[in-house]
Amino acid sequence: MRDYGVVSPKFWIGETGKALRGNAPAQVLALYLMTCPHANMIGVFHCPVLYMAHETGLGMEGASKALQSLIEAGYCTYDEASETVFVHRMAAYQVAESLKPGDNRVKGVEREWQNIGPALLKQAFFAMYSVAFHMPMDGNNTSPSKAPPKALASQEQEQDQEQDQEKSAGKPADPPGFAEFWKTWPSNDRKQAKGKCLDAWKKAHAERDAALVLAHVESLKSSASWMKNGGEFIPAPLVYLNQRRWEGAESVAPATADIWAGAVN
Repeated sequence: MRDYGVVSPKFWIGETGKALRGNAPAQVLALYLMTCPHANMIGVFHCPVLYMAHETGLGMEGASKALQSLIEAGYCTYDEASETVFVHRMAAYQVAESLKPGDNRVKGVEREWQNIGPALLKQAFFAMYSVAFHMPMDGNNTSPSKAPPKALASQEQEQDQEQDQEKSAGKPADPPGFAEFWKTWPSNDRKQAKGKCLDAWKKAHAERDAALVLAHVESLKSSASWMKNGGEFIPAPLVYLNQRRWEGAESVAPATADIWAGAVN
């Protein structure tokens, strides 16, 4: 257990902090995730909703709703299967905005990162912090014992086949990150305008943070708001991309940035 957790005063006045005003349960849970006894310095840790409910006093329903609010604000990503949370900007505050190569904390961060179970969260953390924390360049490769799920592997095979077909037809293949994003997005009548979505993806430079975007979308897919009424409230992917709803998880910014910056547009 850590002796303390760092919380910036800007917690209350950043864009997401303002957006959460009036939503006391979400504010409580946000503070809890940064300071709870289960947290580690990189902000990726096992934390079942049951823990959140009991230790904050919010109850299961209150904690679940608060967690959905934080996910939708881009504050964190939650992997339901492993009950693992990734508080996107936590490492920047618990460790540093960036480290020098010889800093002893570099190895500490890498050690914690190696222990991340869910492949998407592991890749998402690497996408955010690999440069700032001098992580190994082969960090996106998972070991055989932590290989991607079969479903993801089959998606990659299908993607490769589609790209080969497009190349043979003379059509440029979609960027791999965008192709995976399009497959991951739930199918409904609002999933359209793929060309415009690709333009928005490129404009947002989302390819460099594709793992982070995918992890955020996967987390939203299991959220109460997206599952309500059979997915009635799932937005169009173009809206998601234009509003850059994942930006609370964007790459580490300069030292003047606050933990809430860019999380809500």
